[in-house]
Amino acid sequence: MDSFEFNKVAGAVLTALLFIFGGKELIHITSASHGPVKAGYTLPEAKGGSAGGATSVAFDPASVVALLPQASADAGKDAFKACQQCHRTEKGATSPQGPNLHSVVGRDIGKAPGFAFSPALASKGGTWTFETLAGYLHDPRGYVPGNRMAYAGMKDDKDLADLLAFLRTQADTPVPLPQKK
Repeated sequence: MDSFEFNKVAGAVLTALLFIFGGKELIHITSASHGPVKAGYTLPEAKGGSAGGATSVAFDPASVVALLPQASADAGKDAFKACQQCHRTEKGATSPQGPNLHSVVGRDIGKAPGFAFSPALASKGGTWTFETLAGYLHDPRGYVPGNRMAYAGMKDDKDLADLLAFLRTQADTPVPLPQKK
């Protein structure tokens, strides 16, 4: 069989396959049972969420603080690697973009030596406690609207407790863990 004969046979086979599969797909597309096409991919719901766009369970910083006695500062150090792009925890170290987080637990919110905070965070008032840090690090823009921190937030309570345990150790004198009520 020469190459011309082979091309005719291959063309006939491919044409037959096109009619078989293409016809089936054309019928499927044009049939009334074919619903409207929804572009994209539906993302899985977060824990506590429900289908249909209903609101999810509100975040409770106390649930993170309750995990602190069992939290791992070593695991928190690993979680802090995402923060190192902007922050440092060593005493006196200059941070690239954000404030230095050495002794952050117990510090006034919106105040750190050598750092100019956004007006939103500078006017927040209060002290960085485990509860306020948990609320802020869970959803920075929701906790203090208008702040400049670009971080989307840490949604897992255990990871957040580990991070707080690590930040607690990054001080000359670590702040005591809160007492159980």
